[in-house]
Amino acid sequence: MPFSLLNDAEAASSLAALLDSAMDAIISIDEAEHIVMYNRAAEQTFGWSAAQVMGQPLSMLMPERFRRGHGDHVRRFAATGVTTRRKGQGGDGVTLWGLRADGSEFPMDASISQIATGHGKVFSVILRDVTERVRARQDLARFATEAAAVREQEKSRVARELHDELAQSLTALKMDAIWLRDHLGGHPAATDKALGMLRMLDTSIASVRRIAADLRPLILDDLGLVPAIEWLAQTFSQRHGVACELDIDESLELQEPYATAVFRIVQESLVNVAKHAQARTARVRVAREGGEIVLEVRDDGAGFDAAAARKPQSLGLIGLRERAQLLEGTVRIDSAPGQGTCVQARIPAPEGTPT
Repeated sequence: MPFSLLNDAEAASSLAALLDSAMDAIISIDEAEHIVMYNRAAEQTFGWSAAQVMGQPLSMLMPERFRRGHGDHVRRFAATGVTTRRKGQGGDGVTLWGLRADGSEFPMDASISQIATGHGKVFSVILRDVTERVRARQDLARFATEAAAVREQEKSRVARELHDELAQSLTALKMDAIWLRDHLGGHPAATDKALGMLRMLDTSIASVRRIAADLRPLILDDLGLVPAIEWLAQTFSQRHGVACELDIDESLELQEPYATAVFRIVQESLVNVAKHAQARTARVRVAREGGEIVLEVRDDGAGFDAAAARKPQSLGLIGLRERAQLLEGTVRIDSAPGQGTCVQARIPAPEGTPT
């Protein structure tokens, strides 16, 4: 039966029954941020009964660290005139946190709306506990991190075998070819063939070493992050003819998986510079700022419209973000046509990570 055919008491009763049947927590507050409506799902979510919270400030349902700024958020929302806004991981990407009666905290999605009444504005919030979603995302991130570590270990193993076995075998074969060349003085055709073999062996040895280094530079495992990035910048300049300036703290030391993540982000950023930027110079900076590892790769190349839609085959920038996100970091890309590009990554370093 439509509410328009009900009297006020019947409409209020029907609305209360509808709200209590909702699966999501629904809470309404007045302009003073006092709770004026609190449904059954909210009781189950927060552990407080309706009788305990009615007329109480909404701040009792949020952790202490978020209470001070909450009033400002509500007032700004009221001033916008927007009727609804979604917040949380499904909306603006910021995780919201609620506080249960037992003192435990939980992540949530929220949708807030406002309506003007004869007694002032009423703000209603629909809340959903996303603990399981966040836990699943964290489990997936841990699995992806472990999988990435296994891939890096396998790359390291293959690179070392290429360097220690295949490259050395080719070098020994080259020495034999040199011996043959030196002892074939009376056979010009055989000498020419030996010289051709030597040229091919030189190319093969260089290719094996390049492939091994691209898989996993042994310098990263043997000497650490700073020498590895110095080698990376030098190799980049030699291969592509782009001057690369390096600004890195010589004392910086990182444990795994942080060292590999930083190295790979710098490496992939420089690959993007070589492929797309048409740059004359590039600059790499790696530093520790507070509790974060900050790295920047900047070029003076063609740039691009950072707000434009990505091409489906453009996986480079996606890979950068995924590497950072595996360690709860972020990647910011600033670029404009004709103004170069700056890739900045920030990765939180846990307590105890050496620097």
